[in-house]
Amino acid sequence: MVNIKNKPANKPLAEYIERLQQGEALLVDSPQNVLEVVGILKSYGVVLDAYSKNLIYIAENQFLVFFPFFKYFNGEFSWGKLLRHWWHNRINFEYAEYCMKAMMWHGGGGLDAYLDTAEFQRRAEAVIQAKFAKNPLVKGINQLFPDFLTENLRVSAYYSGLGQFWRVMADIFLELSDLYDKGKIQTIPEVVEHIKAGLVADAMKPITYAVKIQNKVYEIIPESLGLTFLADTAIPYVEAVFFRGTPFLGTVSYNAQAYQIPPDQSRFQYGALYADPLPIGGAGIPPTLLMQDMRHYLPEYLHKIYRQSLRGEDDLLVQICITFQKSMFCVTTATILGLMPFPLDTKESSEQEANQIYFEKWMDRFVTSRLVDVNK
Repeated sequence: MVNIKNKPANKPLAEYIERLQQGEALLVDSPQNVLEVVGILKSYGVVLDAYSKNLIYIAENQFLVFFPFFKYFNGEFSWGKLLRHWWHNRINFEYAEYCMKAMMWHGGGGLDAYLDTAEFQRRAEAVIQAKFAKNPLVKGINQLFPDFLTENLRVSAYYSGLGQFWRVMADIFLELSDLYDKGKIQTIPEVVEHIKAGLVADAMKPITYAVKIQNKVYEIIPESLGLTFLADTAIPYVEAVFFRGTPFLGTVSYNAQAYQIPPDQSRFQYGALYADPLPIGGAGIPPTLLMQDMRHYLPEYLHKIYRQSLRGEDDLLVQICITFQKSMFCVTTATILGLMPFPLDTKESSEQEANQIYFEKWMDRFVTSRLVDVNK
C-alpha cells in the first residue's frame, strides 16, 4: 500500500508539508532560532500582559463612554503618567486596539455570530437603558440612531474577547521563557509543543463579558452561551491578524481604480506572516508600535545578538520584526498541529490522506508569506 503520508503532492511548499507530516515546525530547528524565538516571546509576553489588562479594563470600565480620554491609564491617573503618555514613554496600547479592530472587521467564530443575534440586542438594550436611565439626551439619540450604542457595545465585547485571549497567550509565552531559562526547552519542536499544549489546555476556557452599573451586574456575554477560547477568539485572531490583516497606509494605494487592494476580504494577505519587515519604523505602519514596545523588554541574550549584527542598533526594530515573524510561524505551527483532523501517527490511509489535504490547504496560503525568508 502506498504511504500517502510520505508523498505530498507537487506543491510549491511540499518540503514544509513533509515537515508538518513528521510533526516538525515550519521554522527550522537550530540553537540560534530557539534563542531568538524564546527571547522575543518573553518580551512579547510582557507586552501582551499589559495589552490584556488594558483591553479588559476598557471593556469593563469605559463602555459607552463617548470620549474616553484616560482609557489607557487603567483607572490610575496621575500627572506623571499623563506627561509620559504625551511623551510616548509608555506602552503603545493603540496597537492592541488595531488588532481588536482588525479582528472585529474580519469577523469569524462564535463571538462574531453572537453579536448579530436578537439575544445580544436584548442584553445590549438593557445595559443602555441602565447606563443612561437619567440622561434623556442620550436616550433620545438612541431613539434616533438605534444601532449607535449597540455597535459601541459590540466593540466593547471585542475589547474583552481579545483581552481574554491575550491573557492566556501571555501566560504561555512567559512560562515558555521560564522553562528555557531552566534548560527544559532546547529545540523549536519543544517550543511548538509547549505552545500547542497551552492552546489545548485552555481550548474550552469560557469567554464571558459582564459590566456593572449601579452595583448591578449585566451579563453581555454569559457563560451559558458557550463561547470558548480556541474556537471563538484564538482561531479568528489567527485568521485576522496572522493572515489577513489590513493594508498599511503609505505602502499601497487606497484608490479603488488602482486595484492594489483586493475587493474581497478573504483574499487579504497583509497579516503578520506576510508583512515586509523593512517598512517597520515608518509612519502608518501599526506593527512599529508593537516593535517599539517589545524593544523595552528584550532579554539581554537576545539584545546582545542584535547589537552584534551588521547595523547594530540602527535597524533594531526591523531585526525585532524578523525575529517576531519567526516566533509567529512557531505559533502558527502549534495551531495547525492542534487542529489536525486526525492524529499524526494514524495508520489509516484515509486519515493520512485527510491530514495531507489539510496540510496542503494551509500551505497554499503560505506561498506568498515570509516562510521561506525566515528559514534562510
